[in-house]
Amino acid sequence: MENGKNFLKGKRILITGACGTVGSQLVKTILENDYEPQALIGLDNNESGLFFLEQRFWGDERARFFLADIRDRDKLCRKMRGVDVVFHAAAFKHVILCERSPFEAVQTNINGVQNIIYAACENKVGKVIFTSSDKAVNPTNVMGTSKLMGERLMSAANLNFQGSEPVFASTRFGNVLGSNGSVVEIFKQQISRGGPVTLTHPDMTRFVMSVEQAVRLVIDSVPLARGGDVFITKMPVARISDLAEVMIEQLAAQHGYDPADIEIVEIGSKPGEKLYEELMSHEEMGRSLELPEYFAVLPAFRGVYGNINYDYPEIVTDKIAKPYNSSHEPALSKGELLEFLKSNNII
Repeated sequence: MENGKNFLKGKRILITGACGTVGSQLVKTILENDYEPQALIGLDNNESGLFFLEQRFWGDERARFFLADIRDRDKLCRKMRGVDVVFHAAAFKHVILCERSPFEAVQTNINGVQNIIYAACENKVGKVIFTSSDKAVNPTNVMGTSKLMGERLMSAANLNFQGSEPVFASTRFGNVLGSNGSVVEIFKQQISRGGPVTLTHPDMTRFVMSVEQAVRLVIDSVPLARGGDVFITKMPVARISDLAEVMIEQLAAQHGYDPADIEIVEIGSKPGEKLYEELMSHEEMGRSLELPEYFAVLPAFRGVYGNINYDYPEIVTDKIAKPYNSSHEPALSKGELLEFLKSNNII
């Protein structure tokens, strides 16, 4: 199977949300790890973040960074000229902020995706990969609903380009530990103040991965994409209560506290929050395939999309026995979780 690194060699790549956790790691991975792109264009509306990203890659003639908003369709059309691969990582992701301002979520997470699709079609981009979220599965909030609509727009975009460019696909993964606003960052701040560490529910579980793992798998999904497919990254599961305890044990002394003195306080689940994380629904099981590092969910209305051949290499099985959610998977032990956090430089 061709990996993403080989596929991106010599390509012109555009990344939206280049200053975000996933977007900036995509930029760093591609430019600093011998991916040999012909050019990399980073777009973001975060002026300060873009300035510092440009400073990091000052002198790298392959890299160019621009202030841009995915709500601006005309600018996207201009920046995609000659581009081969688009990684669309720009989005609003905070549940409560999207709930308070749903129209803003629509403007960025739905209309923004449609603008990406339009610009890619106008410029005959080769492949477009949309980074989605576990919250798109059986959504209970505005943010998740907007991400689900983004996935559906990406699948539907293949209707008019059957068997030719562009190819549109999505990747879906869970918690990227250490990302901006992640539970790890919240726990770190609470521990640094001597607690308490707030836990919404003791039985809550989540899929977890490092940002480096997330980005590698997003990149490797590019050669796999056939059109309309959604790739679900396989990842370990952690109990959030175990995560809190491990982080207290490891970090409290660094801030002058005895771990035994830092209290864990249960505050109750937030509105729309699930006890477990869903990455594949029960309905999606019947149209999914298992690959070595992914599940591939095929479009719900395959007949509409013509004769796309989902001929993935190394299919493990086409019989998925259960939905992929964190309540069905064995959780990491506290020792395994600690090793995961340390080996990925999360703590």
